[in-house]
Amino acid sequence: MNPARFRHRIEIQEFIERVNENGYPVEDWTTNCYLWSDIKTVKGSEVIKAAAEINTETHRFIVRYTKGLNAKQRIIFKGYIYDIQAVLNDDELQNTQTIIAVVRKP
Repeated sequence: MNPARFRHRIEIQEFIERVNENGYPVEDWTTNCYLWSDIKTVKGSEVIKAAAEINTETHRFIVRYTKGLNAKQRIIFKGYIYDIQAVLNDDELQNTQTIIAVVRKP
């Protein structure tokens, strides 16, 4: 494994529900960890839906194996939010994981 290929720093966030100091429930995203990754564009597709053109961009983030990553989390990279679709254990060797994510358009 070439460590130089993991040159992009990504932020993994997870959705939490907690109670604030006033006793009200608060839902928010919190940072779980930061990881170094290799990023590849998987595909870009255009869909015409309700007379509007929507672009979707799917990316593949390759990271060192990290226990606890799942599809309920999201990625923040260069100001963009990526919704995680799948977390795959490459070759089932627990060396690297591939995260398939779709960029969320504002």
